[in-house]
Amino acid sequence: MNKSISKGLRVFFFLSLGIIILWWLYKDQDPEKLTEILKKDVGYGWIFLSLIMGLLSHVSRTIRWQMLIEPVEKRPRTFNTFLAVMIGYLANLAIPRMGEISRCAVLSRYEEISFSRLVGTVVTERVLDLIMLLLSLALMIVLQYNAFVEVVNNKIDLTRVGNFFSSIWFLFSLGLSIALVYAFRKNISNSKIFVRLRGLWYKFKEGLFSYKNVKNKPMFFIHTLLIFTLYFLMIYVCFFGFPFTRNLGAGAGLAVFVFGSFGMVAPVQGGIGPWHFMVISTLLFFGVQAPQAAAFALLVHGSLNGMIVITGLLSLVALPIFNKK
Repeated sequence: MNKSISKGLRVFFFLSLGIIILWWLYKDQDPEKLTEILKKDVGYGWIFLSLIMGLLSHVSRTIRWQMLIEPVEKRPRTFNTFLAVMIGYLANLAIPRMGEISRCAVLSRYEEISFSRLVGTVVTERVLDLIMLLLSLALMIVLQYNAFVEVVNNKIDLTRVGNFFSSIWFLFSLGLSIALVYAFRKNISNSKIFVRLRGLWYKFKEGLFSYKNVKNKPMFFIHTLLIFTLYFLMIYVCFFGFPFTRNLGAGAGLAVFVFGSFGMVAPVQGGIGPWHFMVISTLLFFGVQAPQAAAFALLVHGSLNGMIVITGLLSLVALPIFNKK
């Protein structure tokens, strides 16, 4: 099968899966009830504040990415870097995980920086993001242990996952793969594609370990912390915009943020479906009624992704104008 067709079918499959999950979550909801909540019960000023928090997190990510790029090549212009970041977020709404490649391609073109090195810096960013997400999860377990146990027990079958990795078929496939690579190691190491990949790897590695040569390491880690703090506030300030979440507290906000973040990890455009599922399930645990939880997830997800669409499209327009020369 043609690679482009295969990729297109995979994207279509996950998007369809997300839409099916979304339909399943909202099929029993009364549209009039949802509309009434969105019209009468929402303080949209808090939603607007949430969008500002989101934009500030993207600015902080822009500065942190500049700090990673500078040691391996040169410090790119701030405006171009910010536009590339926003175009990357927009690309993720079209094809999951495409944003990381897209922003590197954009910045490589307009700032004349090695694409491979840029990809290495983005991988470093993602590793840092994963560490911060795990730290957020650990903090949430300490503060909201009952919520963690409830959601995990009801939504995740850890036994099935463990059975897969301990199955004879998985172990046999892993052993066979290692044996084949070892048997043909000389042929592999002398092949043109391997030599090409090795050259790309050296540039990629420079970007990957660029954090070691960051000039201002304290500020770099401050921005790493600030990005996730703003991510959390982006969700938590929305609590004050709804009467049914206003008094839940920061611990509940942290739980919604963490479980929602794991929903965003799913390979579905914009986390459509999985994000709603995780957020609604968490809010139900804290005593929010189903129609109210559904309205919260629908509005918060829609507004934040709407902001990404608008700023991403504006970035696409602004990029060639700003770089006319």
